[in-house]
Amino acid sequence: MRTHPPGNAGEVFTAFLRLGLTAFGGPVAHLAYFREAFVARRKWLSEAEYADTVALCQFLPGPASSQVGMALGLQRAGWRGMLAAFAAFTLPSAILMLLFAGGAVFLGETLGSGWLTGLKAAAVAVVAQAVLAMAKTLAAEKIPAVLAAAAFALVLLVPGAFSQLLAILLGALAGLLLLRRSTPGEAGSTNASQRPALPVAVAVSALVVFAVLLLGLPVLAALTGNDALRLSEIFYRAGALVFGGGHVVLPLLEAQLVPTGLIDHDLFLAGYGAAQAVPGPLFTFSSYLGALSQDSLAPLVGAGLAVLAMFLPGALLVAGALPFWQRLRTWAPARRALIGVNAAVVGILGAALYDPVFTAGVTSAGTLALAVAAFVALHRLKLAPWLVVVGAAVLGQFFF
Repeated sequence: MRTHPPGNAGEVFTAFLRLGLTAFGGPVAHLAYFREAFVARRKWLSEAEYADTVALCQFLPGPASSQVGMALGLQRAGWRGMLAAFAAFTLPSAILMLLFAGGAVFLGETLGSGWLTGLKAAAVAVVAQAVLAMAKTLAAEKIPAVLAAAAFALVLLVPGAFSQLLAILLGALAGLLLLRRSTPGEAGSTNASQRPALPVAVAVSALVVFAVLLLGLPVLAALTGNDALRLSEIFYRAGALVFGGGHVVLPLLEAQLVPTGLIDHDLFLAGYGAAQAVPGPLFTFSSYLGALSQDSLAPLVGAGLAVLAMFLPGALLVAGALPFWQRLRTWAPARRALIGVNAAVVGILGAALYDPVFTAGVTSAGTLALAVAAFVALHRLKLAPWLVVVGAAVLGQFFF
C-alpha cells in the first residue's frame, strides 16, 4: 500500500522560498542550508536520511543542490512538493538573473564589490558548521572516519567531478567489505513517511522521458532548425550530462554559446559574476543566457526555455531514481555500503569546504576574521543562517 506524504506543497513552497531568497554561497553552502532547515530545525528527515539523499544526487548528473531540494520536496509532499521546491528555490534567482540581463551592459563593472566578499566569507562558516555536524553523526566511528579522510584526500588530490563520483563508489565498496554489519539506527532505517508518493511505473516513465529527450532533442533541432528547439537542446544536454554542480557546467555552456555567436563573450563573463552574487542555484545562469541569446526568441521566452531545459533532466532523474534508491537502502548489504557512502559524502564536503569555498572566501586576514566570526555566530550564538549571511554582506561592503 502506498504511503501518503507527510506534508503539503504549501509548506514546502514556503520553506524553500526563504532559502531561494537567502541561500547564498553556491551548491555546497546550499546543502548546508538544507541540512539546517530540514534536518536540524524542521526535522523532516534524519541526518542519515539526508546524507542518503545527498549521496544519491551526487551520483546523478545535473545541479546537485537543486536535485537535493527537489528530492526533499518529493519526499515531503509528493510530486506537488517537488514542483513547489523547484519553483520556490529557483525562481527568485532566475528572475534576478533575467533582470540583470536587461542591464548587463551597464552593470558589468560593479560585480566585484565588498558585499560579495562578505557573502563568500559567510559561506565558509555555513559549510564548516555543516561538515562538523555531519562528521559527528556519520563519521564518528573508526572505519567511517578513515573512509571520510580517504575521500577528502582523493577529491583534493584528484580535482574534478569524476573524483567525487569515484570517492562515493569506493566508499560504498569499502563499507560493503569492511563493515561486518550495519550499525543500528539511522543509516539502515527506513522511515515510511519519507517515501515519495510516486509509483514505480511513474518513476520508470520519468527515466524513459529523460532518455528520449536527451537523444531526441538534438535530432529535432537539427532537422527543423527551430531556435526554441536549438536553445532547449543546448541547455537540456548541459543539465543532463554534467556532474559536479553549477561551476562545472559553465565551460560547457561557454563552448556551446560563445563560439556559435549566441552570446557575446564579455556578456557571458558578466553574467557568470552576477550568478555568484545572487541566492539560489548557480544553474539559473541559464535564465541570463537564454534572455541574451542571439536568436528569434523574445528575452522572456528564451530565459524560460533555458531554465526549464537546464533543470528538467535533473528533476526527471530524481523522480526516476529516488523510489529505487529508498528500496535499495533497506537491504542489509546496501546499508553497509551506505555507511561508507555517507562517510565519503562527509569527506567530499570537507574537501569542498577547502576548495572552492575556503580558497574563494578567505583571501586575507580580514576575510578570515569575518569567516570565524560568522562561524561563532552560527555554531555558538545559534543565529539564523540568513541573518549571518546578510550581516556578513553588510560588513563586507563596509570593510572590503
